[in-house]
Amino acid sequence: MPLNVPDKLPAIDILREENIFVIDESRAMHQDIRPLKILILNLMPVKQTTETHLLRTLSNTPLQLEIDLLHIESHFSKNTSIEHLQSFYKGFSEVRKEKYDGMIITGAPIEHLEFEQVTYWRDIQEIMDWTTHHVTSVFYICWAAQAGLYHFYNIPKYALPAKMFGVFEHKIYNPTLPLVRGFDDTFMAPHSRYTEIRREDIEKVPDLEIVADSSEAGLYVIMAKDGRRIFVTGHSEYDPLTLKAEYNRDLSKGLSIEKPRNYFKDDNPNLPPKVTWKSHANLLFSNWLNYYVYQITPYNIESII
Repeated sequence: MPLNVPDKLPAIDILREENIFVIDESRAMHQDIRPLKILILNLMPVKQTTETHLLRTLSNTPLQLEIDLLHIESHFSKNTSIEHLQSFYKGFSEVRKEKYDGMIITGAPIEHLEFEQVTYWRDIQEIMDWTTHHVTSVFYICWAAQAGLYHFYNIPKYALPAKMFGVFEHKIYNPTLPLVRGFDDTFMAPHSRYTEIRREDIEKVPDLEIVADSSEAGLYVIMAKDGRRIFVTGHSEYDPLTLKAEYNRDLSKGLSIEKPRNYFKDDNPNLPPKVTWKSHANLLFSNWLNYYVYQITPYNIESII
């Protein structure tokens, strides 16, 4: 939890320079503890797997979270039972009038389609527009990151010659950003995608900032400068065996797929993977929740504008 210290205490500036989470008395008076309401729009086909990935990562914080799961009502999910959806998920019609402190929108295996070709694209657009006045900060993952950048900033995606697949080294550009506080100079993160976002397109938009990238995997974290939209092109939430499962799945389908890079011990698919990204993943999500949700969202959630 944050350090609550008297207003204007000289130590505040020193501690903040050292990336210590400090909250002064005046601010603390307006942030009585209540659960943070988090909405997860799960676009992945096997929803239970993604639920586990995200909830495990979100649990690594002292903040109390209240989670709602959301699905696209107009889209039939072939890999998740209707019973599961009816029991644990809400449709947009049920949450339309609600407000949330934070929201996560997951990836989806539909990169081969142009955005407008996605059958539920208008539903996604409606939800993304809704977040502007109903959610304090939104965390977009993989395809959703590309979709959000396209919808709000007209940033295109580009097909890659081969799947970007593996765990790659990244660097950050501004270590003073709260989103990357505590990060090492370099860190690892998984990617699994067939398309990319390009630097030159992001740099044309003054409201966007490149936070981290990889010499191999390209752009990784982009954010709106006000912190209300975080775009992550990789999958920091992945479990240790997720890339292995994807690799075996593609092999069983007869697809031309290379081994995930920097993943298996000795680059041998018969050996267990090297887990090199989980500490970064936990820090990324906890920083988002702490600095872009908890410290920003109003105590009266209805005051989100």
